[in-house]
Amino acid sequence: MATAGTPAPARAPEPEQSHEQPKAKWRKFVVPTMIVLLAIVILATITWNWNAWEGGRLEQVTDDAYVRGDLTPLSTKVAGIVRDVKVSDYQQVRKGELIVELDDDDFRAQVNQATAAVEAAKAAIENNVRQRELQDTKIEHALAGVDQAKAQIVAAQAGIEAVQADVVRARAERARQEALLQTRSATQQKVEQAVADDERLAAQLATRQADLEEAKTMLRSSEDSTEAERRTKKVLESQDLQLIADLHAKEAALDATQVNLGYTTIEAPDDGTVGERQVRPGQLVSPGTQVISFVPRIKWVQANYRETQLTNVKVGDAAEITIDEYPGRVVHGKVLEIAPASGSQFALIPPDNATGNYTKVVQRIPVKIALEDSSFANSLRPGLSVIATVRTSR
Repeated sequence: MATAGTPAPARAPEPEQSHEQPKAKWRKFVVPTMIVLLAIVILATITWNWNAWEGGRLEQVTDDAYVRGDLTPLSTKVAGIVRDVKVSDYQQVRKGELIVELDDDDFRAQVNQATAAVEAAKAAIENNVRQRELQDTKIEHALAGVDQAKAQIVAAQAGIEAVQADVVRARAERARQEALLQTRSATQQKVEQAVADDERLAAQLATRQADLEEAKTMLRSSEDSTEAERRTKKVLESQDLQLIADLHAKEAALDATQVNLGYTTIEAPDDGTVGERQVRPGQLVSPGTQVISFVPRIKWVQANYRETQLTNVKVGDAAEITIDEYPGRVVHGKVLEIAPASGSQFALIPPDNATGNYTKVVQRIPVKIALEDSSFANSLRPGLSVIATVRTSR
């Protein structure tokens, strides 16, 4: 209540509650809803286009990259006792340099034995050649006997023909002289002479016939001897093939022993560095025993990129490498090869995704990068961590 003489205070107008309360409620619910919807749209856009954005970058970077090199375990091929180890741990070696030497006395004895067997096989072949030459001489001698027998047959036949004519004449003369003796026209002396001539020529004819039979017998003997000598030569020729095959077998055995002798020395397959020695002199090793590891000089970088990063990466793209051991130094290179499958497919036990529980995991693809500075690359050690950047030529 106002006092006398004091004006009453003005009354403030009442707010319009009927209009402002619905507006406040609208702001309270609609604005958060719009924010949530906008966030969902942004999230969906990023999700749908993330792979395209990532794969479309001009520079693809990964820190899942390492220096790589061929790590070759050098092993023994034959059993033996280690005679000497010519290198020390982590020593640089040249191609062909002796690394490990085994005791080779047994293998040298085997080589000598195989060499003697080869020489004996060669001597057997040479002896067979001489036997065949001798056999050729025997065949020629037998053929000469055949020719001689044939000549004797011809001579005997000619002699028989000549003697037969004399025998006919002598028998006729004998008969005539005997007839004359009956008539007392011839003397006893002429008859005896005619009889002697007839008997002498008959004996000569028998002799010529005997010579003919002897010549025929000699011809048959010479022909049989010739055939026998030819068969003996064929046997020697067949033995020659067998002896040559035996020589080849002995030479192959010699090669095998020489190869085994070569296995008693283990040499560096290329220029590089050896690892830690795993055998010592006097140690008995068996085939397959690892004696030392060898790392060649050639090195490269293996970068394991996510599959979403390889959209535009191809062989020949330029690359930049930074190595943790050499901070601040950038090494240039280029993409040499891209693996034909993801790294999981090369695992000893590849994952089996055909199971009830499945979670999608982005796979990584190995990319081989060659370094341009080969001298610097040769000085690197496999296993060093690097950061690889590939500049795509999209």
